[in-house]
This record gives sequence, structure tokens and C-alpha cells, in this order.
Amino acid sequence: MPELPEVEVTRLSFADRIAGAEVLDVHLGKPLRWPLGCEARRLVGQTVQRVTRRGKYLLLHLNEGIVLMHLGMSGSLRFAVSLPELGVHDHFELRTSRGVLRLHDPRRFGAVVFAASLDDASARKLLDHLGVEPLEAGFDPDAFHRALKLRRASIKQVLLAGDIVVGVGNIYASEALFRAGIRPSLRADRLSKPRALRLHGAIVSVLQRALAMGGSTLRDFSSAEGQSGYFQMDAMVYGREGQACRICGSPIRSIRQGQRSTFFCPQCQKL
Repeated sequence: MPELPEVEVTRLSFADRIAGAEVLDVHLGKPLRWPLGCEARRLVGQTVQRVTRRGKYLLLHLNEGIVLMHLGMSGSLRFAVSLPELGVHDHFELRTSRGVLRLHDPRRFGAVVFAASLDDASARKLLDHLGVEPLEAGFDPDAFHRALKLRRASIKQVLLAGDIVVGVGNIYASEALFRAGIRPSLRADRLSKPRALRLHGAIVSVLQRALAMGGSTLRDFSSAEGQSGYFQMDAMVYGREGQACRICGSPIRSIRQGQRSTFFCPQCQKL
């Protein structure tokens, strides 16, 4: 599933190129997770002013309204002057004066939703519950520690929930917890302030590293230019069950938390 670095890599790969483009036509394929929320023709003739991101949502700001896009479990975007003929898994396409933006999503857990503004009920339903952005100044270490003290769930599950800090998905939660030396099953409210601050720093550094490496390509992720990411080759624990820890040599272990695989080193993450 594309996480925050992959979504930001996607944004950076086409945002400048599509800015200022006029929407010429819209194609809708099979239904996605939610309906578009307007007639497709409402987008035609509008201009894409800029592309921003909130958590794992890409926001295409038009001169009248916003298109919110989520890549779901298997989605990816392409943007090019021209693209091959639409395939069976291509479910949304925005044809513009500067190129074609296409959502490819085999599992159809992605979403494309129109909202009149960020204050619109449809936008607020998707965005209002999201936590702070981990790569922005609002991600305050002390506030992070205070929020963790209110949670009795495991720290891994709290990170995945996304309402304290947004976008730290399964891959990067495992990696950040390893770098902070914290066992994924530890209750969030039992983290001391020094350990919470260490985790805060690990989250930032892991996400920055992933962004610099183009994200992670485990199955089919690639940027809007078709480029794969390479962070998975740099991972310390994720996807390395049974392999030697790069620090202590102990075999990496895997457990299930909330129906997701969590990877950790039993020696480097004792508590």
C-alpha cells in the first residue's frame, strides 16, 4: 500500500507539470471506493492550479473545487503527454491541455472525490480526523509524547491509526520503531519521554530517507513518471523475517498486529 513517502514522490513527479493545465475531458472506469460526488462534466473546462498533499491524499486544486485522490492498496498515477490505450484497471483519467493524468488501481480501493472546497462535508469527512504531518514543523516532539500517554494500544497500532501523526504506514512504522529500539507491541502510554522523543526523531528520519530514495516499491508502486522506489533495499527489518539483523545479527522476527505483519529485532528492540 502506498504510504506517505510514495504519495509525496507521486505528487512531486507531476505537480509542476500539470499546474496551469485546462481539463479537456474526464474518463470514469469501474466504481472506486467512493463515487466522484459530481457529474464528470463539472471538471471539464476547469484549470488545475496546484497539487498538494494531506496525509495519503493528493489534492488537485481547481479554480472551482478540489479533487481528492487516494491510491488505496494498489493504485498508482501516471502523467504524460500521451498514454497507451486505457486498460481494464484504469479507472479514472483526467485529460488536460498539458497531458493525461491516469489512475491505475487493480484492487479498486483507491478513491477520487470532488469537493467544492476543503470546508465541504465530503472533504472534511476524509481529512478532519488526520493527525499532524510528520515532515512539517507542526510535528512537535512534546505534543507527540503527550498524545501517546493517552493511548493504551500498542505503539505500532497507534502509529498506524494516523490520528496522532499521519502517514506512518506499516513499512515505516516498523522501520522507525527499530531505529528507536522500541518493541512494536509495547503499549503507547508506557513510553517514557526520552523514548518517545527518540521515536519522534526516528519517524522523521525514516520518512525523509524514504522520500529521498523514491519511496518503496514492493509490488507495483511507481511515480507518475513510472519510476520505482528503492527504500525497500535499505530497510532494516521490514520484509526481512529470518534474515540477520544488520546491527546485532539476530534473526528478524515477524508478528501479526491488526492483521498486518510487523517486523522487528528481538535483541535491538527488547522493550
